Amino acid sequence: MTAPTKPSNNGPSDPTAVPASAASAPPGPPAVSVPPGPVAVSGVPATVAAGATVSASGAGVPASAASDERAASGVPLHAPVIDWFDEHARDLPWRRPEAGAWGVMVSEFMLQQTPVSRVLPVYEQWLARWPRPADLAAEAPGEAVRAWGRLGYPRRALRLHGAAAAITERHGGDVPADHAQLLALPGIGEYTAAAVASFAYGQRHAVLDTNVRRVFARAVTGAQYPPNATTAAERKLARALLPDDEASAARWAAASMELGALVCTAKNESCHRCPIAAQCAWRLAGKPAHDGPPRRGQTYAGTDRQVRGRLLAVLREAHGAVTQAALDHVWHEPVQRARALDGLVADGLVEPLADGMYRLPLS
Repeated sequence: MTAPTKPSNNGPSDPTAVPASAASAPPGPPAVSVPPGPVAVSGVPATVAAGATVSASGAGVPASAASDERAASGVPLHAPVIDWFDEHARDLPWRRPEAGAWGVMVSEFMLQQTPVSRVLPVYEQWLARWPRPADLAAEAPGEAVRAWGRLGYPRRALRLHGAAAAITERHGGDVPADHAQLLALPGIGEYTAAAVASFAYGQRHAVLDTNVRRVFARAVTGAQYPPNATTAAERKLARALLPDDEASAARWAAASMELGALVCTAKNESCHRCPIAAQCAWRLAGKPAHDGPPRRGQTYAGTDRQVRGRLLAVLREAHGAVTQAALDHVWHEPVQRARALDGLVADGLVEPLADGMYRLPLS
């Protein structure tokens, strides 16, 4: 479910500012079908009513005017998207009722900038070891970093540990249902708070990840891609498109996210499989090419991120502290290696000890 800018080599300063909760599936393969009928999304009732409507017209109309027109009246979007979701949604563990709010929260942290295929095994191991927030809070933060493995952006592990500790201290070990209380947890931003409130508790919130933003950009505003960073106009549109009742709004949030992950993908979109292709403003306009700022790509090889990952791999595999010499073996360039290690220490991911020894953090 999930999407992202990052000011440092280890991910966004607000782990939820750049959601990626539904991490886009590789283009091409069809959605995994589930038995016909409603698909359980943790805590979200399956009964859905068609709601808000948008207009499909707008070719040649300025994007803002067309967006306002579509958000006000036209052809219903909710019913076809939710019906498609009922038939094609992936059977993911955090969507099952037994996942609960904690399972939803763990998945939302893990899915930021990380594909579902990589998250699945780590998620299952994590929930088996720490089925409740209190179980994680009782362990050292370094154990969360160790269990995070190679998901990337490991500060998310520290933030999830911090959230678990706060949930245990403030809420008796239960993930709060109140949106404001979720926002008050360490490491939780607007996206994650809305996602947990919606997916776990069936509440009415605009859940905007990269996949949802792309669906709305194409279907409503007629643009191939959304802006690089989420705008106030996107938030306003997302709120306008929400169904009025909570159950339908929560279902719509999950369905629109899945549509972006499986069909309305960033590349090689499958318009022939899209339930709202006939209403899509971008398609009706002839799929005009993106004319905004260049889309940011992410590189890995040779970056500080790669060096940090190699250093952390040594520390994760060790049963105790490791020497500076052991860390020096993982990267040939000393200046970059030292910079990466200093960054890990500054981020709280590595704890320096006396005599040039290092370990994962104990507190």
